[in-house]
Amino acid sequence: MNGHAFRLAGAALVAFPSGALYWPDAGVLCVADLHLGKSQRLARRGGALLPPYETEATLTRLDADLAASMPTRVICLGDSFDDLAAEAEMDEAHRLWLLRMMAGRGWVWIAGNHDPGPLSVGGTHRAEWRCGPLTFRHIAETDADVGEVSAHFHPKWRLAGRAKPCFVTDGARLILPAYGTYTGGLPADAPVLRPLFANGAIAILTGSRALAVPLPVSH
Repeated sequence: MNGHAFRLAGAALVAFPSGALYWPDAGVLCVADLHLGKSQRLARRGGALLPPYETEATLTRLDADLAASMPTRVICLGDSFDDLAAEAEMDEAHRLWLLRMMAGRGWVWIAGNHDPGPLSVGGTHRAEWRCGPLTFRHIAETDADVGEVSAHFHPKWRLAGRAKPCFVTDGARLILPAYGTYTGGLPADAPVLRPLFANGAIAILTGSRALAVPLPVSH
Protein backbone atom coordinates (compact mmCIF):
# COMPACT_ATOMS: atom_id res chain seq x y z
CA MET A 1 0.00 0.00 0.00
CA ASN A 2 3.06 2.31 0.24
CA GLY A 3 1.64 3.53 3.54
CA HIS A 4 3.43 5.38 6.33
CA ALA A 5 3.51 3.70 9.76
CA PHE A 6 3.45 5.89 12.86
CA ARG A 7 2.17 5.89 16.43
CA LEU A 8 -0.53 7.94 18.11
CA ALA A 9 -1.04 7.67 21.87
CA GLY A 10 0.72 4.31 21.68
CA ALA A 11 -1.50 2.94 18.90
CA ALA A 12 0.32 1.66 15.81
CA LEU A 13 -1.34 3.24 12.76
CA VAL A 14 -0.78 3.34 9.01
CA ALA A 15 -1.55 6.35 6.80
CA PHE A 16 -2.61 5.04 3.39
CA PRO A 17 -1.67 7.00 0.24
CA SER A 18 -5.40 7.35 -0.47
CA GLY A 19 -6.00 9.36 2.70
CA ALA A 20 -7.48 6.48 4.72
CA LEU A 21 -6.17 5.61 8.18
CA TYR A 22 -5.66 1.96 9.15
CA TRP A 23 -5.36 0.65 12.70
CA PRO A 24 -4.35 -3.01 12.23
CA ASP A 25 -4.52 -4.09 15.89
CA ALA A 26 -8.14 -2.91 16.17
CA GLY A 27 -9.21 -3.91 12.65
CA VAL A 28 -10.31 -0.32 12.01
CA LEU A 29 -10.25 1.68 8.79
CA CYS A 30 -11.05 5.39 9.15
CA VAL A 31 -11.89 7.91 6.44
CA ALA A 32 -12.86 11.57 6.69
CA ASP A 33 -14.92 14.10 4.76
CA LEU A 34 -16.16 11.97 1.87
CA HIS A 35 -18.56 14.78 0.84
CA LEU A 36 -20.51 12.39 -1.37
CA GLY A 37 -22.90 14.20 -3.71
CA LYS A 38 -21.02 17.50 -3.73
CA SER A 39 -21.55 18.10 -7.45
CA GLN A 40 -25.32 17.61 -7.02
CA ARG A 41 -25.41 19.97 -4.06
CA LEU A 42 -23.55 22.69 -5.96
CA ALA A 43 -25.84 22.33 -8.99
CA ARG A 44 -28.93 22.37 -6.78
CA ARG A 45 -27.83 25.62 -5.14
CA GLY A 46 -26.78 27.33 -8.36
CA GLY A 47 -23.05 26.94 -7.79
CA ALA A 48 -20.29 25.73 -10.08
CA LEU A 49 -21.25 22.87 -12.38
CA LEU A 50 -18.80 20.01 -11.84
CA PRO A 51 -18.77 16.65 -13.62
CA PRO A 52 -20.95 14.35 -11.45
CA TYR A 53 -18.33 11.65 -11.03
CA GLU A 54 -16.98 12.31 -7.55
CA THR A 55 -19.21 9.81 -5.76
CA GLU A 56 -18.10 6.96 -8.01
CA ALA A 57 -14.44 7.98 -7.73
CA THR A 58 -14.62 8.17 -3.93
CA LEU A 59 -16.46 4.85 -3.57
CA THR A 60 -13.97 3.18 -5.91
CA ARG A 61 -11.06 4.32 -3.75
CA LEU A 62 -12.85 3.23 -0.56
CA ASP A 63 -13.67 -0.18 -2.02
CA ALA A 64 -9.99 -0.68 -2.86
CA ASP A 65 -8.90 0.30 0.66
CA LEU A 66 -11.43 -2.10 2.18
CA ALA A 67 -10.17 -4.94 -0.03
CA ALA A 68 -6.57 -4.17 0.94
CA SER A 69 -7.12 -3.91 4.71
CA MET A 70 -10.21 -6.11 5.34
CA PRO A 71 -11.25 -4.15 8.45
CA THR A 72 -13.90 -5.35 10.86
CA ARG A 73 -14.97 -1.76 11.53
CA VAL A 74 -15.06 1.41 9.43
CA ILE A 75 -15.28 4.89 10.97
CA CYS A 76 -16.42 7.79 8.79
CA LEU A 77 -15.37 11.01 10.51
CA GLY A 78 -18.26 13.25 9.47
CA ASP A 79 -19.33 15.18 6.37
CA SER A 80 -19.81 11.84 4.68
CA PHE A 81 -22.44 13.46 2.46
CA ASP A 82 -22.23 17.07 1.34
CA ASP A 83 -25.66 17.62 2.90
CA LEU A 84 -28.70 15.52 3.81
CA ALA A 85 -30.33 16.15 0.44
CA ALA A 86 -27.27 14.64 -1.23
CA GLU A 87 -27.92 11.45 0.70
CA ALA A 88 -31.56 11.40 -0.39
CA GLU A 89 -30.56 12.00 -4.03
CA MET A 90 -27.87 9.32 -4.09
CA ASP A 91 -27.96 7.19 -7.20
CA GLU A 92 -29.44 3.77 -6.40
CA ALA A 93 -26.45 1.93 -7.84
CA HIS A 94 -24.14 3.93 -5.58
CA ARG A 95 -26.39 3.30 -2.58
CA LEU A 96 -26.29 -0.46 -3.18
CA TRP A 97 -22.51 -0.27 -3.64
CA LEU A 98 -22.18 1.46 -0.27
CA LEU A 99 -24.47 -1.07 1.41
CA ARG A 100 -22.39 -3.91 -0.01
CA MET A 101 -19.23 -2.39 1.47
CA MET A 102 -20.97 -1.99 4.84
CA ALA A 103 -22.25 -5.57 4.96
CA GLY A 104 -20.63 -7.82 7.55
CA ARG A 105 -18.63 -5.15 9.37
CA GLY A 106 -19.27 -2.50 11.99
CA TRP A 107 -19.79 0.92 10.42
CA VAL A 108 -19.71 4.12 12.46
CA TRP A 109 -20.98 7.42 11.07
CA ILE A 110 -19.60 10.38 13.05
CA ALA A 111 -21.77 13.49 12.79
CA GLY A 112 -20.23 16.34 10.80
CA ASN A 113 -21.10 19.98 10.29
CA HIS A 114 -22.49 19.25 6.80
CA ASP A 115 -24.57 16.27 7.89
CA PRO A 116 -25.57 14.52 11.13
CA GLY A 117 -24.69 11.19 9.52
CA PRO A 118 -26.57 9.41 6.71
CA LEU A 119 -29.73 8.10 8.30
CA SER A 120 -31.11 5.72 5.67
CA VAL A 121 -28.24 3.31 5.13
CA GLY A 122 -27.84 1.79 8.60
CA GLY A 123 -24.71 1.69 10.70
CA THR A 124 -24.07 3.30 14.09
CA HIS A 125 -24.43 7.06 14.48
CA ARG A 126 -22.35 8.91 17.07
CA ALA A 127 -21.10 12.40 17.90
CA GLU A 128 -17.76 10.73 18.68
CA TRP A 129 -16.38 7.22 19.05
CA ARG A 130 -13.88 6.02 21.63
CA CYS A 131 -11.82 2.89 21.09
CA GLY A 132 -8.84 2.03 23.29
CA PRO A 133 -6.53 5.07 23.54
CA LEU A 134 -8.14 6.89 20.58
CA THR A 135 -11.14 9.20 20.32
CA PHE A 136 -12.67 9.81 16.88
CA ARG A 137 -14.62 13.04 16.27
CA HIS A 138 -15.28 15.43 13.39
CA ILE A 139 -13.68 18.65 14.66
CA ALA A 140 -10.59 18.86 16.87
CA GLU A 141 -11.06 20.23 20.37
CA THR A 142 -8.35 22.51 21.74
CA ASP A 143 -8.37 20.79 25.14
CA ALA A 144 -8.69 17.23 23.82
CA ASP A 145 -6.98 14.35 25.56
CA VAL A 146 -4.04 12.66 23.87
CA GLY A 147 -5.23 10.31 21.14
CA GLU A 148 -7.72 12.53 19.33
CA VAL A 149 -8.41 11.65 15.66
CA SER A 150 -10.39 14.28 13.75
CA ALA A 151 -11.21 15.71 10.34
CA HIS A 152 -13.00 18.86 9.07
CA PHE A 153 -10.08 21.08 8.06
CA HIS A 154 -9.00 19.16 4.93
CA PRO A 155 -5.27 19.82 5.52
CA LYS A 156 -2.95 20.07 2.54
CA TRP A 157 0.78 20.61 2.13
CA ARG A 158 2.68 21.95 -0.85
CA LEU A 159 5.66 19.98 -2.10
CA ALA A 160 7.49 20.65 -5.36
CA GLY A 161 4.90 23.28 -6.23
CA ARG A 162 1.90 21.01 -5.76
CA ALA A 163 -0.53 20.99 -2.83
CA LYS A 164 -1.50 17.50 -1.70
CA PRO A 165 -4.04 16.41 0.92
CA CYS A 166 -2.20 15.29 4.02
CA PHE A 167 -2.48 13.87 7.51
CA VAL A 168 -1.10 16.08 10.29
CA THR A 169 0.15 14.63 13.57
CA ASP A 170 2.49 15.38 16.43
CA GLY A 171 2.06 11.98 18.08
CA ALA A 172 -0.60 13.31 20.45
CA ARG A 173 -3.38 14.11 17.99
CA LEU A 174 -4.10 13.50 14.33
CA ILE A 175 -6.13 15.29 11.64
CA LEU A 176 -7.03 13.31 8.53
CA PRO A 177 -7.13 14.68 4.98
CA ALA A 178 -10.42 14.88 3.14
CA TYR A 179 -11.08 11.57 1.39
CA GLY A 180 -13.66 12.97 -1.04
CA THR A 181 -12.75 13.70 -4.63
CA TYR A 182 -14.06 17.29 -4.83
CA THR A 183 -12.67 18.91 -1.69
CA GLY A 184 -10.59 22.00 -1.05
CA GLY A 185 -8.38 22.44 1.96
CA LEU A 186 -6.25 24.51 4.31
CA PRO A 187 -2.45 24.59 4.52
CA ALA A 188 -1.30 22.28 7.29
CA ASP A 189 0.36 25.25 9.04
CA ALA A 190 -2.67 27.54 8.74
CA PRO A 191 -3.25 29.78 11.81
CA VAL A 192 -6.33 27.77 12.86
CA LEU A 193 -4.32 24.53 12.84
CA ARG A 194 -0.95 25.63 14.20
CA PRO A 195 -2.02 25.92 17.88
CA LEU A 196 -3.36 22.35 17.83
CA PHE A 197 0.06 20.76 17.31
CA ALA A 198 3.34 20.81 19.19
CA ASN A 199 6.62 21.58 17.46
CA GLY A 200 7.90 18.49 15.67
CA ALA A 201 4.58 17.78 13.92
CA ILE A 202 4.68 16.15 10.53
CA ALA A 203 2.50 16.17 7.44
CA ILE A 204 1.97 12.81 5.75
CA LEU A 205 1.22 13.56 2.12
CA THR A 206 -1.12 11.43 0.04
CA GLY A 207 -0.53 10.41 -3.56
CA SER A 208 1.25 7.46 -5.13
CA ARG A 209 2.80 6.82 -1.72
CA ALA A 210 2.39 8.29 1.76
CA LEU A 211 5.30 10.66 2.34
CA ALA A 212 6.09 12.20 5.73
CA VAL A 213 7.63 15.68 5.82
CA PRO A 214 8.37 17.90 8.84
CA LEU A 215 6.26 20.98 9.38
CA PRO A 216 7.92 24.32 10.14
CA VAL A 217 8.58 25.03 13.79
CA SER A 218 6.25 27.67 15.23
CA HIS A 219 7.51 30.20 17.76
